Amino acid sequence: MRHLTLAEALRLPAFRRAVPVVVAGEDAIERPIRWVHATELADVAGILRPGDLVLTMGTGLPADGDHMALADFVQTLADVESAGLVIELGRRWQTALPQALIDACRERAIPLVALTHEVKFASLTQTIGERIIDAQLADLRDAQRVHDTFTELSFTQAGPAEILDAVQRLTGGPVVLENAQHRPLDFLAGSADGDGFLDGWQTRSARVTIAGRTGWDAGNGWLVTRLGTTEQDWGRLVIASPEPPAERDMAVAERAAAALALHRLHDRDRENSVRRTHRELMSALQAGATSDEVLRRCELARFPVRRRNFLALVLRPRTVTRAPTDLNDVAATAVRAAHAARVPVLVCEVERDIRVLLSTTPSTSADAVADRVARRIVEQHDVAVAAGRVAGDLAEIGRSLREAGHVADAIPLSADPTSPAVHRLEDLHLRGLLALLGQDDRLRLFTDRELQRLREHDRSVAGRPSLIAALRALLTHPESKTHAAASLHLSRAAFYDRLAKIAQVLGRDLDDPEVRISLHVALIADEMSAERT
Repeated sequence: MRHLTLAEALRLPAFRRAVPVVVAGEDAIERPIRWVHATELADVAGILRPGDLVLTMGTGLPADGDHMALADFVQTLADVESAGLVIELGRRWQTALPQALIDACRERAIPLVALTHEVKFASLTQTIGERIIDAQLADLRDAQRVHDTFTELSFTQAGPAEILDAVQRLTGGPVVLENAQHRPLDFLAGSADGDGFLDGWQTRSARVTIAGRTGWDAGNGWLVTRLGTTEQDWGRLVIASPEPPAERDMAVAERAAAALALHRLHDRDRENSVRRTHRELMSALQAGATSDEVLRRCELARFPVRRRNFLALVLRPRTVTRAPTDLNDVAATAVRAAHAARVPVLVCEVERDIRVLLSTTPSTSADAVADRVARRIVEQHDVAVAAGRVAGDLAEIGRSLREAGHVADAIPLSADPTSPAVHRLEDLHLRGLLALLGQDDRLRLFTDRELQRLREHDRSVAGRPSLIAALRALLTHPESKTHAAASLHLSRAAFYDRLAKIAQVLGRDLDDPEVRISLHVALIADEMSAERT
């Protein structure tokens, strides 16, 4: 609510004619006025509420020499959090207020104003009352505008873009919609300068916590509203608010959050139906079904299949995400990314993966399209993107889907800032071969045979540095044992002792190239097995 402050009231024409002088509590004159009372009673506690301003000529106040009674009167005003005390000179006090009253107001931070010219209190109370009522009516009109805006958005099942546009129009500042990993999904700069508003966003936002559903972060100047439930947040709405937000802005944030939740509910229903269709079509195409009925259903799903090339992607959540990856959000982002690239797409969820099938014209580079789509996805979600090779006709779609799954099984899921947006068959090398072998018992037996003694040693000395970690460092940095030691924060001498212990436990020469290759293959196979589980 927009409140009239005492400082603003003193600048009104009705007050200026009385030539007001602030004689105490100057630092508190920005207090808001809730209402105004004209009274000559000394016992005013029963009629005042927080924010009330008292007008008086002082005729009912205690005697000048009764300092204790004057202090008690001022204490009554302080106890009810009065907006201040205004006294007209001339009736009780001619030219100056008693020092005891001034001191009591100063000690208790109660604004004390002397009106040096006669004025009708009725005109003061009317002026202030009208301003307060006007402000209340403006707040009611604002509240009705907020209500009407979001009611209309709900009836039209508006999407996030329309909802954020409404928030920006109502608040005037930058607005950000972020996901559970604090990655911006949408941003509107508003009328204010939005340059730099998103700089370092993910790191800054991750540090911001709010106690309830909606709160204000003074450090960043953000009004933050949580989206979803306490148990399952799926994102947050952030509105720029350099100053503590007004109730109206809090209401805008809450109504926007409700509208986004409603859209998400409707969108999930629509998308679930669409994705069921996409999954059925993708399964049929993977199985090689090319009947007229399947082709007709593809066309109805706006997925052209005649004289087209196809490319499959698999989107797999990484294991190092700070919050669980919502596959529905990943799938929705994949659809939006494909639409932005103007390429038809089938998207569905299969065994905690999102599978994507792109349909491109023969004159378009399918790999380039896949790169553009993947970049938009990984900007918003912590997923690894694997691609098969381009399929030149319907019969090869199954092969492209299998290859994408094979690549997804082979690539490390730990985040690597240097890795490409899309992983392809040519990126796999040894990991690709091991992924093909999958859960083959012979690979498991080989891995156990190579690493079992080191595992047993590490278990027997739990709490001490791991020999397997030292072996991994050696094989990861074959060019320099100094770099290998540094990766474990060990001195060269300590690292050499560790290597000697490995050679002793295994009974092998670690300088033998064949031994190193064998151990390296076993370590990679062990890591891939752990990722799969």
